[in-house]
Amino acid sequence: MHLLVVDVPDRSWILIHPANDAKTQLKGCIAPVTKLTGPGKGNESRLANEKLKALVLEALERKEKVFITIKSK
Repeated sequence: MHLLVVDVPDRSWILIHPANDAKTQLKGCIAPVTKLTGPGKGNESRLANEKLKALVLEALERKEKVFITIKSK
């Protein structure tokens, strides 16, 4: 199961799923990681993704809206 990001202008099918290397494993999707190890790289993406999915599903069960904010350093 993947999380799908919706209502993004000029974009569709943005998924949130595990990936430890953005350059080789992603094409416009988002991968949560537990720790950044370098530009576009991180550790334990599967674990971070499972935790994120659990939080999102709990919020949706409570009929809450879920938002994502992307920030750059």
